[in-house]
Amino acid sequence: MTLTATLLWAGNIIFDTMGQLSFKAAATAAHDLDGLTRWRGMLKDKWIWLGAAAFGLEFLLWLAFLSLVPLSQAVLVGSVNILAILIGGRLFFGEMLTGRRVAASLLVATGVALVGWG
Repeated sequence: MTLTATLLWAGNIIFDTMGQLSFKAAATAAHDLDGLTRWRGMLKDKWIWLGAAAFGLEFLLWLAFLSLVPLSQAVLVGSVNILAILIGGRLFFGEMLTGRRVAASLLVATGVALVGWG
């Protein structure tokens, strides 16, 4: 991949991860509410809007990335967001990293390296 494609890919991963983690923060912040009240609470939360903005930027970066890289390669290297979200979930929400999750993450990382720069 070219330097431009690599930078667009990295930006895509950053904003996709930010969006996922922001939505998780919004969803867990209103845990004491039920039904429609919970949804109203989430819509008032800054995290839901940060997540939506992050996904908007991620979408634009993804389109730019697709203009430079074949779709088959882009989809495969784009899957590295799984790793970033896994690590973010651990750091920000204390989610467990089981042996299976770590092994799967290493397989994803290896596949991304082979496809993206091999």
